[in-house]
Amino acid sequence: MIEIDDKIVSADLLREGFACDIAQCKGICCVEGNAGAPLEIDEVDILEEEYPHYKPYMTPKGIEAVERQGFMVVDSDGDYTTPLVDDAECAYAYTENGITLCAIEKAWAEGETTFRKPISCHLYPIRLMRFSNGTIGLNYHRWSVCSAARACGAKKGIPVYKSLREPIVRRFGEEFYEALDAAAELLRKP
Repeated sequence: MIEIDDKIVSADLLREGFACDIAQCKGICCVEGNAGAPLEIDEVDILEEEYPHYKPYMTPKGIEAVERQGFMVVDSDGDYTTPLVDDAECAYAYTENGITLCAIEKAWAEGETTFRKPISCHLYPIRLMRFSNGTIGLNYHRWSVCSAARACGAKKGIPVYKSLREPIVRRFGEEFYEALDAAAELLRKP
């Protein structure tokens, strides 16, 4: 573990390979799991406000799930998450050419909204953990559905944090990313 400011970072984020290979996994991370995508409290309001922009890209079952369950649900751990369709697929997911994608991100790409997608999705496989003292932990979540991404990252020599530069900067800022990069450089030195 490495401490940077008020963040505790798993060294695996700096050492291990990861490069999303959606052609291999088909976006299965939006379909499988035991809960929806974790949401930050401010993202709940955004989802409600921006819902009309996502709706045209959502499936009928996704729309029904949101309208029945709400823009978010509280999971068994008490965390805010996206609602699910049939206890599996994220309500905001849709399929295009056999690949599961995000309706929220599609609306963003089309210029319909400024909100790209929940930060937990953008940062994945980094999972954030909040400690009672205000410290945030950045952990590497290894899920079997991402085995192709781990193999691709290892083959290309792309560590997790470099693969996720954009969402790391989005959530924590450029300075934090540069500190991660410096820490990775120190770890590489003998």
